[in-house]
Amino acid sequence: MRYQISGKQIDIGESLQSHVSTRIDETVGKYPGRPTDANVVFSKSGHEYTCEAVVHLSTGLNVSAKGAAAEIYAAFDAANEKMDKQLRRYKRRLKDHHKERVTPVELMAAGSYILAPSEDDEDEAGETDANGWAPVIVAEMETQVPSLSVGEAVMQMELSHASVLVFRNEKHGQINVVHKRDDGNIGWIDPKVTS
Repeated sequence: MRYQISGKQIDIGESLQSHVSTRIDETVGKYPGRPTDANVVFSKSGHEYTCEAVVHLSTGLNVSAKGAAAEIYAAFDAANEKMDKQLRRYKRRLKDHHKERVTPVELMAAGSYILAPSEDDEDEAGETDANGWAPVIVAEMETQVPSLSVGEAVMQMELSHASVLVFRNEKHGQINVVHKRDDGNIGWIDPKVTS
């Protein structure tokens, strides 16, 4: 498994790196879905250290967790404990998912944009709405749209702590969306294509 352990404006020592890699191996090793790589980022805000960890599984699913504490090792341990809890909660589903799927999750490239409001009359493309408002593209990047079943999409959304997940439905190949509703339930948007 590949590890990328880094710090935002703080130095990460060899002992912390070996502690992180050993503990992640122990945590993820208990569950199916062989991990391919892990990205762990440490940062400091005031007196508190924060650890953000994302582990990519070979099935295409991602597990992410965030922990904070007064000490850097404790911040990682908090994130690792959250990751363990998530994996334990989905252990049965991960096993079933791993048995049914013989190939990794198929990913499709898609554009992702961050738009900001602008007071200019027109943006670079010359597009404005009826009120004269035109968005400015702040960031332009590429993202991946996985091909999943609805159950797998809900599990992926909860594992990654996202509020929305766009995916391609394996059943019919169309783009679908699952999202967390204000009432605590999960919403599923499946646009019907009529010919």
